[in-house]
Amino acid sequence: MKRDTTRKASARKANDTMPRKDGRAGEPTTARRGRPARAVAPWVRTRLRTAPGTAAAFALLVLVTAFLAAALPRTVDRYETEGLRHDIVTAPPRTSVLDITAAEPSGDVPPEARATVVAPERLTEKRTELLELLPAPLRFDLEQSAHGVRTTQRIPGLDPWLPKPSGLPPEFTLTTLPGLDRHTTVREGRLPTRAEAGRSSEVAVTRETAASLQLKVGSVVHIPERFAKEPLALTVVGIVEPRRPQGSYWSADPLLRTPVLASKVSGGGTYFYWQAGLLLPPPAATTLLASTGEPEVYWRFAADASELTAQDAPRLTAALASVSAGPDLVRIRATVGGTASASSGLDEIVEAYDAMRSAITPVVAVAAFGIGTVAAVVLAMTGGLFAARRAAELALLRARGGSLAGIGVRLLGETGVLALPTAALGLLLAALALPDARFLPALAAAATVGLLATLALPLRALFLHRRPLAHGGREDMADARPSQGRTIAELTVLVLAVGAVVALRRRGTGDSGDYLVSSAPVLVALIAALVLVRLYPLPLRWAARPARRLRGAVGFLSVARAGRSSATGALPLLALLVALSTAAFGGSVLSGVAEARDRAALLETGADARVTGNADLVPLTDGLVTAVRRTAGVTDVTTAQVEYDVELPSGTGRSPELKSTALLGVDPESYARLADRTGYGPFPPELLTSAAGQGSSGKRVLSAIASPAVAERLGTQPRDLAGAAGEFTVRIVAVRTNTPALPERDFLLVNGADLPRGEPTVLLATGPALDGTALRKAVRANSSDFSVVLRTERRAAYVDSPMQTGAERIYLAAIAAGAGYAVLALLLSLMQSAPERATLLARLRTMGLTRRQGRRLLGLEALPQALLAAAGGTLVGWATILLLAPGVDLVRLSLAAPPGVATLDSAPLRADAWSLVLPAASVVLLAALAAGLQAWWSARTGSIKELRAGDAR
Repeated sequence: MKRDTTRKASARKANDTMPRKDGRAGEPTTARRGRPARAVAPWVRTRLRTAPGTAAAFALLVLVTAFLAAALPRTVDRYETEGLRHDIVTAPPRTSVLDITAAEPSGDVPPEARATVVAPERLTEKRTELLELLPAPLRFDLEQSAHGVRTTQRIPGLDPWLPKPSGLPPEFTLTTLPGLDRHTTVREGRLPTRAEAGRSSEVAVTRETAASLQLKVGSVVHIPERFAKEPLALTVVGIVEPRRPQGSYWSADPLLRTPVLASKVSGGGTYFYWQAGLLLPPPAATTLLASTGEPEVYWRFAADASELTAQDAPRLTAALASVSAGPDLVRIRATVGGTASASSGLDEIVEAYDAMRSAITPVVAVAAFGIGTVAAVVLAMTGGLFAARRAAELALLRARGGSLAGIGVRLLGETGVLALPTAALGLLLAALALPDARFLPALAAAATVGLLATLALPLRALFLHRRPLAHGGREDMADARPSQGRTIAELTVLVLAVGAVVALRRRGTGDSGDYLVSSAPVLVALIAALVLVRLYPLPLRWAARPARRLRGAVGFLSVARAGRSSATGALPLLALLVALSTAAFGGSVLSGVAEARDRAALLETGADARVTGNADLVPLTDGLVTAVRRTAGVTDVTTAQVEYDVELPSGTGRSPELKSTALLGVDPESYARLADRTGYGPFPPELLTSAAGQGSSGKRVLSAIASPAVAERLGTQPRDLAGAAGEFTVRIVAVRTNTPALPERDFLLVNGADLPRGEPTVLLATGPALDGTALRKAVRANSSDFSVVLRTERRAAYVDSPMQTGAERIYLAAIAAGAGYAVLALLLSLMQSAPERATLLARLRTMGLTRRQGRRLLGLEALPQALLAAAGGTLVGWATILLLAPGVDLVRLSLAAPPGVATLDSAPLRADAWSLVLPAASVVLLAALAAGLQAWWSARTGSIKELRAGDAR
């Protein structure tokens, strides 16, 4: 009786607390009767306390994903901004300044009015007005800017004592420079201050100018005067040294600081003469007006790139166009005169920057789309895992009357309380780690991660429990076959993906802003995932039939279970395929960049080191060759006599446009080894050591290897040639497209010992561990007429833009992140079915299955899925590279120079075998390792828990 009373009380209590249709627990009966109810713990807090480890792991996943998502756009912003600033700062100052000029006052203007026009105070006032007119985002470094009057034509010096190398007088440019006291250090004398209008002026010169033109304090330089017979007298009162010689103040017109020994050709001869600059004080502008140098007024503004961002590039281009030939030029002319003009090389710098960014952006976007897709799939898989682990709980809530809305709100609170704060924290960490970048793109990326992580579990759970489920149904692929609606949805997605790939293939990949190009790996992976998931059971069913005849049940069970496993779904397979294809594409890009740089460096040097004379045809000495051969790290040395312009006989062959070619006289044995080692035109040395017969005059005919154009011009008959190496006869015996000493030029290669005057002029040294410092020391010790070029230094010089290094870092990070998410996707897919496998293993253990057989069973069960992902990932990666290769040229990313200017004309994208195979093999290895680890852990923990009576599993 007492037991019945207890049962009735328990039933009444359960009915009182039964969940309502909104998913919340009903109020106790005592509360309805007005009695104080016992406080019930909040749902979210209770769930988080129940599984703190799971909650912490989920929060960590969201934190890392949000950080990566927010860091990506900020990283791109930073390296694009740094690239723009770098291009402007490192450009020659003469191209980065904005030069505004106006013609001198007309000769009809009275002298007083002319003096007023070029007065220093007026020019400074006009500069202030111009600064207010120039549009944003143009910004200038006023400290390095200058204004005044300068001559546009060089003026000859009339003094006989001035140096005249070829009998020609030196020529001077005259410039008034404000602020000489801030930009110079006086070494002798003082700074110029006085000038007499139209007659004389004090001037200053730099130390280089004084040394080259034999000037000193007190020297008087006379130049022609425009309106009088008496020359203008310019007295040197100071010799100065620039404080920042590479700044725009001095280098915008390098002649101001450094004289040049120029040359001119006249009457069949070459004549040399000096060009130099003289620095006048601002009051000496009227002296310039009296000279014959066609003076002009100028305002030179040095660019300030410190505040520019990548988003300013289009506005900067528009502003420069407006200043050069647009509305702003009209305003400038209204301010300083109708003859004013503005010019700058900044537009070309920005144009080159835009070209590089357009070439790099689609390559980087492929990595961004790939890793973004993998991260999104992993977050969705996490929600699916949580929904699967709590399927019984949610099914019970639905069976007891819980509404979809009520359950959804509670699940939304569970995930939202973890995902949203951690996403915000990831955004904050990205902002702190990567300052000076736009905030809104990072905010959008982190918010997307937080929203997806919040909705993954509720949406998955509501979809699975949209109607109450019967307990105990099977969830493998043999019973839970895809519904008709799912089939239609998959076919629709498949058709759209195939159509997008076909459209991409037909129209090409030239549009850098085309998202279809960037999503190519995702599209191909989606196609492969949908097809492979559908076709996956077929070969396993075929394999299960012969497996029945094998001894033991392990083989058959593993194949049968692999074909039924729910772990082989579209989402985990899609994550693995996209991650593997992105890793393959990224690895191929990095491999192609490294290969292009190696090839370009080798094209420039021809070997690991190249020793050449500072002038053409400087012969090598025996001591120099011996010293190089003995240098540490040098394994082989070859010499060549290089003559660049040997005239070809006229009226021969089929290439009349080819007038001359380069002649190479080499040692056949050592040069053949070098050609074979570099891969540039390898040949057997016997081709050059054997004679090609005798010519019509009885002279020995030299065997020659030629480039295709030279061979076409000379034909196969003996031809007489003459050059610095003497007169000789050659006959073409072989054709090669390139050769190490001159890989990018037409050439004629002969045995140097057979030339009448054979004197090697180029030395090519080989050695993987060549010591550049020791080599230069050995060369300098023997002769100062030779210089050394190292292949490693040339290769390092190609990486000179932050955009290159930034894009490479993104790809390295993408490969690492893709590997991490691929591992996580694989583990999540295995964890989803881990309880069921543990139960099966425990039951089989009671039937006599050994621990070794259990490990084999789980390993063989996971192997087909891993092989499917590995094979599919390799195929998808190869297909992606094949699809995008026609539109991807790595020249910009490799060499930071456009095709035609760079050493290489093209650097096509090619599939890298290691990048395809290594990630795929890692997936197989990891799957086997995870299965073995689970088998070991199951054997260690025992089977009591899995075999409890009444266990729903």
